[in-house]
Amino acid sequence: MTHEADDLPEVVREDRLWCDNGWTAKVIKNEDDDGWAVAMIKHGEAEPALVGPWTMGRDKKNPKPLDAAAFNTLVKTASEVLRRHEQHLHALLHKRVTVSTDDGPVEVTLDIVPDDYEPYATLSAHDAFSEVIAEVRVEAGFKLNRASAAAWVEGGFRRP
Repeated sequence: MTHEADDLPEVVREDRLWCDNGWTAKVIKNEDDDGWAVAMIKHGEAEPALVGPWTMGRDKKNPKPLDAAAFNTLVKTASEVLRRHEQHLHALLHKRVTVSTDDGPVEVTLDIVPDDYEPYATLSAHDAFSEVIAEVRVEAGFKLNRASAAAWVEGGFRRP
């Protein structure tokens, strides 16, 4: 049964499975050894955001049951992993360099569109007021650095 308003699975709080607040924690057998692992899956995603070791229970055979404190810590940790991944991806796809000119600083940006079939990038120049001075489409593999940005600006913004 799902909540119609937000279409999330109902709240489940079992020893090895918790679903709440947009996340599912699933305690699973660790494939690498005799221990246990926990997988944190954000609802709507196919792959876990986080998989980590899970504590053995008192019998040293079965996993320790999930509880509210552990689940909340796992949600916080998995959310941080996703946030770092998004920041890293953004840094890879969006680069910026500032070059000095006689007319003042020019900020040059490279925004990569990682399309599976035709990836490309947009190289843009902005003045001190963030107004676009020039913009061209370039190969997705274009390397933006101070030298390439300065060469583009000094070359009259011709396609590199």
